[in-house]
Amino acid sequence: MTDKTLNILFASYLEPEYVEQIRNEFPQLNLIYRPDLVGQPRYKADHSAKPQRSEAEDAEWKSLLQQADILFDFDYFNLDALPELAPNVKWIQSSSAGIGQLVKRTRYSERTSWVLTTSSGIHARPLAEFAIMAMIMFAKNYLYLQQEKQNHNWQRYASTKLAGKTVAIVGLGKIGREVAKLAKAFDMNVIGNRRDPQKSVTNVDHLYGPDELNSLLKNANFLVLATPHTPETEGLIGAAQIAQLPQGAVIINIARGAVMHQNALIENLQSGHLQGAALDVFEVEPLPADNPLWDMPNVIISPHSASTADTENKKLTDLFCENLRRYLNNDPMLNVLNTDLLY
Repeated sequence: MTDKTLNILFASYLEPEYVEQIRNEFPQLNLIYRPDLVGQPRYKADHSAKPQRSEAEDAEWKSLLQQADILFDFDYFNLDALPELAPNVKWIQSSSAGIGQLVKRTRYSERTSWVLTTSSGIHARPLAEFAIMAMIMFAKNYLYLQQEKQNHNWQRYASTKLAGKTVAIVGLGKIGREVAKLAKAFDMNVIGNRRDPQKSVTNVDHLYGPDELNSLLKNANFLVLATPHTPETEGLIGAAQIAQLPQGAVIINIARGAVMHQNALIENLQSGHLQGAALDVFEVEPLPADNPLWDMPNVIISPHSASTADTENKKLTDLFCENLRRYLNNDPMLNVLNTDLLY
């Protein structure tokens, strides 16, 4: 590593105490922390708030980009021009796990020699808890409870339990494996698919290969989509695949909207083939106000927020510090984006 003092620029908001943590662990580095020049968070761990800068402040920000050797997060509002605005950058630590499509769209791998590291893993538990929440809500028929509450009606009923039900997980990365772990705590039957089904995965009872998707779907009471958005997974779940699911199945999408054909989902919800859906991601975001999903009582809608927890920035800071330590020591870094696989 060079003897030059490295400049780290924070391109999205991070709480002062976490900046101090980084400064204390790496006093030899120059931290450029200007929270007044980045977007102000609208909620905990908001990394996409648009900055409100004057012309002079924008010029100042661009001068800071010129000085940066390392970026904590992308400058999401100068993405296309970022290689030219930040010519000295060698490494960017993203606050997001799913940056593959962004990098493909901006052609960063062709235009730069940047090392790009994702936040893979820090969102796994919140997303897995969202999936479990949805499964519990449908198993306990929360829709019925809510309707009866609104009607002030007391009528006993029978629900079901998760134990013995089958959850099929498409995508057994860090998120999918966390879903499997929590599902096993409820004594569920867990199945999933991966590129090499011969390699066992903890908490997964049966593995299917990529060419066995229909066999996987036929056994699923709950289908959890947790796969990255790649050319192989785009449009993976359409009308033909949903038709393979048992009557009354539930789809939970914590992957990306492009993985599933939304119109096919809507048609199967309207026909009653599906009991319901829990969706954190959509083909178009924000979800248009006239989309029929909004008015379906058996659909849980999350505004692409199931991954976001109030503990995120602490985990992100710890990951950044570990990667920074490895970067300075020329050791292999964590979560380096494979620009061919896009994850």
